[in-house]
Amino acid sequence: MKFTVTLIPAILFAGVCIQASDELNREVELRGHWYFEIGNLESYANPAFDDSEWETIPVPGNWEDHGFPGYDGYAWYRKHFQIASGLSDDILYLQLGHVDDVDRVYLNGHFLNGSGSMPPNFLTAWDRKRLYLIPNSFLNFEGDNCLAVQVYDNEAEGGIRKGPVGIYSKWQPFHLTYDLSGLWKFNPGDNPNWDQPGYLDQAWQTITVPGKWEHHGFPDLDGYAWYRKSFVLPEFMKENHWIFLLGRIDDIDEVFFNGIRIGQTGRFPEHPDLSAETGYGKMRLYSIPRSILYANRINVIAVRIYDKGGEGGIYEGPVGFVSRKIYMKRRRYFH
Repeated sequence: MKFTVTLIPAILFAGVCIQASDELNREVELRGHWYFEIGNLESYANPAFDDSEWETIPVPGNWEDHGFPGYDGYAWYRKHFQIASGLSDDILYLQLGHVDDVDRVYLNGHFLNGSGSMPPNFLTAWDRKRLYLIPNSFLNFEGDNCLAVQVYDNEAEGGIRKGPVGIYSKWQPFHLTYDLSGLWKFNPGDNPNWDQPGYLDQAWQTITVPGKWEHHGFPDLDGYAWYRKSFVLPEFMKENHWIFLLGRIDDIDEVFFNGIRIGQTGRFPEHPDLSAETGYGKMRLYSIPRSILYANRINVIAVRIYDKGGEGGIYEGPVGFVSRKIYMKRRRYFH
């Protein structure tokens, strides 16, 4: 895997919404000793970085209590772990307890999520629980995995200071046959050609879905932006009816599958100064005609989004395909 990383300055909030911690089942215990280094180098997020010369400190715990008294500023934590292949179909989360003040989390070199805002626009999130959805494509099942956590402490105590820390699964009422969470192409602006499957999007930036775009280097973006995802579906999916779940979006979306418009939620403004009818908080569910779904060849989903202000983007999952049969049995859970 080619390693790329961007240190994100944006204001961040928890990437998912969970009602109660007792819905979660711990699958990997991550409490214990982590490698630790004060300072701030981009290379620390690289899973191949040699951290053998770093100190180790217990997590959770304030770093001031474990050999770094009086330190305010940047520091990094790193932890290697393994996860069973039997969890590859589960919905998984990283629970990171409470971090004082700001965090950015990288898993196997991929930016996962974070809370608060780094300097120069510092905003603390010291009192916020960290619970981040993990795209399964980010994990190496039955292999080595590396978590790297960048932390900024403004004053007083600092670090991953308290609470449960681990990989957790959550019971779901349905199973995604094909999961599309993970890395998508992204570009601010609005262009009618961006819905076409043959459009060349290699120069677009790559961001993690789900997650608000402020989490990925676009802290001041309001208005239009597009997401695109290319993927190959297995042969058996051609013979069934599928529902495409696009999670929850802030604020308005229009979705194209292989260049064909399959649905919209909310009403786009005719002029940027006019108010828009939003679909904020509503689960996106779109039926896909079998005639436009390709098996064993590339399919392209393009999503046009308009954000009225504040945070924006595909901010919460699930994102992927579920069969119409399962949807009809479990549809009360989809809203």
